Amino acid sequence: MQEYLGTGGFIDLPDFIKLISRLGFNLGFAAVVILAIYYRLYRNRDFVFTYFIFNVITFSICVLLRKVPMELGFALGLFAVFGILRYRTEEIRMRDLTYMFIVIGLGIINSVANKKVSLAELLLVNTLVVGIAAAIEYHPTLRRHAQKPVLYDNLPLLQPGRERELYRDLSERTGLPVIGVQIQRIDLLRDAAQINVVYDETPVVAESTPTPLRRQEPGVS
Repeated sequence: MQEYLGTGGFIDLPDFIKLISRLGFNLGFAAVVILAIYYRLYRNRDFVFTYFIFNVITFSICVLLRKVPMELGFALGLFAVFGILRYRTEEIRMRDLTYMFIVIGLGIINSVANKKVSLAELLLVNTLVVGIAAAIEYHPTLRRHAQKPVLYDNLPLLQPGRERELYRDLSERTGLPVIGVQIQRIDLLRDAAQINVVYDETPVVAESTPTPLRRQEPGVS
């Protein structure tokens, strides 16, 4: 079979064990970033799937390419794809894109490390990346808000100057302490808008003046 596939022997047990160990090590740190930090804060299942797949694919490509001779230009071109990557079907928020680079970076780091890199150094780099992300996201003065996508049908309340009415209406409908709204897309045919509702995650919500409506460039159809 290996002759038809152009591979070596059926299994190289030492290398196979190293691969499984590296993959488990990589997935452990990736899971902390994706599940314990990102998903716990943003509850976006689609990106959880995307991040895990990108991490595993990047890790696999780097591991396999280490055993295959290739030119420098090909290698640079391959990883340049990740640098310019974006989905054309919808906008990706900067924070979501940052998490994507984190999981891709972890996959690369954990796959290319060799005997010149000690285990302590590898642990330090992984822990540093994960620790900084967790510290920033969970710091009490930096992270108190979460977002939830909503298809909203009351377009008149999206006009500037009606933020208080908008937040009150969304709070009554969703039961969330709404403090901000991000407009993603306005569909005039359906008379609805795709918005992200920003709400306070703290247990006790104090009465305050609503913050100005934060707008992004909407796509109008």
